[in-house]
Amino acid sequence: MNDLLPHVDVGGAAPYRIHIGPGLLDDGALLTAPLRGRHALIVSDANVAPLYAKRVEAALREARPELKIARHVIDAGEAHKTLANFGSVIDALAALGATRDACIFALGGGVIGDMAGFAAACWMRGIDVVQLPTSLLAMVDSSVGGKTAVDIPQGKNLVGAFHPPRAVIADTASLRTLPARELRAGLAEVIKYGAIVDSEFLHWLDAQADALLAADDAALSAAIARSCAHKAAITERDPFEHGERALLNFGHTFGHAIEAEQGYAHGFNHGEAVAVGMVLAARLSAVLGMASADAAHHLQTLLQRFGLPVSLPTGLAAEALLARMRLDKKTQASGLRFILWQGPGEAVVVPDVDEAAVLGVLRNG
Repeated sequence: MNDLLPHVDVGGAAPYRIHIGPGLLDDGALLTAPLRGRHALIVSDANVAPLYAKRVEAALREARPELKIARHVIDAGEAHKTLANFGSVIDALAALGATRDACIFALGGGVIGDMAGFAAACWMRGIDVVQLPTSLLAMVDSSVGGKTAVDIPQGKNLVGAFHPPRAVIADTASLRTLPARELRAGLAEVIKYGAIVDSEFLHWLDAQADALLAADDAALSAAIARSCAHKAAITERDPFEHGERALLNFGHTFGHAIEAEQGYAHGFNHGEAVAVGMVLAARLSAVLGMASADAAHHLQTLLQRFGLPVSLPTGLAAEALLARMRLDKKTQASGLRFILWQGPGEAVVVPDVDEAAVLGVLRNG
């Protein structure tokens, strides 16, 4: 039955399928299909676990009664994507007696997916992880592609590993319980795919804005499938971010600096920071003569239509944000590297960007 629902196949050395549709968290056959052993750890957070953890566990037990299953729940939010909580997932695996054919089910948003995936990458040098994203942002971005990480005070996602999932199961019904702010944050990442590789997608999103903001199942499923297809194609060609995959970071160099400077616990969430970051990247592109100022304005207008912020929050110093960018993963020894664009759907990697130009954009942001 699930083959009739939207899905995206990710190829490469470790192929997997992204399943998309309502009701998938209750599908025991689908959930257990990737399992190779008898140990399963459900990792979730304090917001998501009360809604879905019991259902996922019940579905797993019904399909595979012999499974040894445990749950591990952490506090919700980016501020808790830490080495300490990563260690607590490792401790939970040890308490379960997880063997090398065990599997982690990462049930939640990007924080849970990143941290649980990193724990899976490290336990016994690598066990399976199945991503069960419950936020739109996680469905279209962090659950796909195998990037896993935790934050440290110096910056976001600085400690991590590449570890592809065995499967991604995106139950769109879970988006009905998503706060409106988190839905909008996920739509920022959806818009990103149009900005970097698919200008026609930007027109579609503009036309479908009301349906998407109303969490219409059909519109969201279509947006998720198209976004995942773009990410799958890019990550398949460049699994370890040696080239083209860096395009997926459009807006993220600015966005991560905003998140880190705000301390993760307060201020913008990831999608909001990326929305601002995309506008600043488009403006920087215009300053450098790569694209028109009108293109940056059109992107800003689309983001505003989806209720997303488009300017820096007050109280952040341009110099402090620039210092954060120097520590960003995308920075190279020769200088700052940004993902900029030549217009909608035409993102490019630009090394050695002049810091004075970046400061100017930040000061006017």
